[in-house]
Amino acid sequence: MKMLEHEKYMKLCFDLALKGAGYVSPNPMVGAVIVKNKKIVGKGYHKFFGGHHAEVNALNNAKENAFGADLYVNLEPCSHYGKTPPCVEKIIQQKIKRVIIATRDPNPLVNGKGIQKLKEAKIEVIENVLKDKAIEINETFFKYIQKKLPFVALKIAQTIDSKIADHKSQSRWITNHEARQRVHILRSRYDAVMVGANTVKIDDPQLTVRLVKGKNPIRVILDGKFELNPGYKIFKNAKKIQTLIFVDKLTYDVNKIKVKEFQALNVKLIPMKTKNKRIELKEVLKILYNFNIASVLVEGGQDLITGFLNKKLADRAYIFIAPKIFGDGLISISNKLKRSIKNPIELHNINVEQISDNILIQGKIKY
Repeated sequence: MKMLEHEKYMKLCFDLALKGAGYVSPNPMVGAVIVKNKKIVGKGYHKFFGGHHAEVNALNNAKENAFGADLYVNLEPCSHYGKTPPCVEKIIQQKIKRVIIATRDPNPLVNGKGIQKLKEAKIEVIENVLKDKAIEINETFFKYIQKKLPFVALKIAQTIDSKIADHKSQSRWITNHEARQRVHILRSRYDAVMVGANTVKIDDPQLTVRLVKGKNPIRVILDGKFELNPGYKIFKNAKKIQTLIFVDKLTYDVNKIKVKEFQALNVKLIPMKTKNKRIELKEVLKILYNFNIASVLVEGGQDLITGFLNKKLADRAYIFIAPKIFGDGLISISNKLKRSIKNPIELHNINVEQISDNILIQGKIKY
């Protein structure tokens, strides 16, 4: 079979995989297609964490038509017992003839072992079909497994002259409704959304998914000085939507009444050792990793965004630009970040999209 035909079916796997966005983390997004005599006889994708994997759903969909067929999947089938039995065993039992894979699973429990078991069962394996695209689709999973840290994306909504608020600290709304809808889609696909205490004080945001259908992310707030009180909107529904606040441990220890007020609202306070009440971002990410949070969307403010760039901890940027000019106002990235024309931070593999009269520029961050 020609490579173009392999790519055609693999692209369909990608489309299926993306249907699981926001629901399968910290597992990867996976889609599977079963082809026999050049006809699709089965399809499936990983729908939710703890549920059947894509290959099993596709095999169940194909039923007896799986015998002697080709199985396409964007990630190497698992070969170990986790939340579900190994997919490789069912593939062998259903007597699939050939398995076409986009990329190996980076998880050491799987990496290469699933392929080895398939080959031992005399099943032909073809690898690396649209490999780069497959890795990009699951970029959050690859970093989570390989670096043991969540994938971090920065979301910036700014004017043409890089302002995220005017001279009165007003920022609602810089971008248009369609752009804000896109932000809500992003929120639904990331495990957590993060802001600093100043953003809560100034904007009083909810950080929920409202403009589109989708799951709400875990809300994460960095409040080194422990200045916030329980009266803000973001804490009103914390019994339904998990909300975390990272605070300075010494300040936490002497504010027992406030601690109890937050605990009564089901807000999880995480005391940390700080440097001058400033929370170490990498330590926050390590804790979030231990909570099985594989991806974080950082929505501001200026200090937090600049801090992630300075520490080289951000992986992707979504920059929404509105056709407006403020002049005086708050810029998106402060002058605490100092890079020269010879050594700028750059966006690679960029995509530029017009959203009504706004522009979205997104890309991988290269330091």
